[in-house]
Amino acid sequence: MSNELQGKTIAIIAADGVEQVELEKPRDAVQAAGASTELLSIDTGEIQAMNGDINKGDTFPVDKKITDANVEDYAGLILPGGVVNPDNLRADEDVIAFLQSFFKTGKPVGVICHGPWTLVEADLVRGRTLTSFPSIRTDIENAGGTWVDEEVVTDQGLVSSRNPDDLPAFCAKIVEEFAEGRHDVAAAGATA
Repeated sequence: MSNELQGKTIAIIAADGVEQVELEKPRDAVQAAGASTELLSIDTGEIQAMNGDINKGDTFPVDKKITDANVEDYAGLILPGGVVNPDNLRADEDVIAFLQSFFKTGKPVGVICHGPWTLVEADLVRGRTLTSFPSIRTDIENAGGTWVDEEVVTDQGLVSSRNPDDLPAFCAKIVEEFAEGRHDVAAAGATA
């Protein structure tokens, strides 16, 4: 167990349909590095995770509704995938507003699999290089991002990976980025 994230709180934004392993493994990695985590979602209560998008997994208690969360309380952010999860998130105006505010801070973000769909909706991939599950490549490119087929990609604090097979590399890289902290907001293309 390392302590490079001691004293930091990492937000995980997810909704029903989240791919369970993509929620659990990154959460466990940042907690093992000393961080605390909060699961933020559209509503309070619990979210239903899935295994392979079609088999129900466990449920996870929501720590805070997205409208009750403050961007400044978090040192980093994780957006797990699954197909249904980002589709639910990208349809919620409060999630989109939170993500846009979070990106303006220059704090690091980790996103995996179909998670970038939510970033596309928030217009946060423009001018960035990232990876994802291959089926959303066109969405990323149409939104002004550059898509590459690599295990893990980091672009100005945005860490992305393709699928659960990439989780070891993804988890190691998000811990590293969260430990480094903020990136230059101007360089990241954020606007005030």
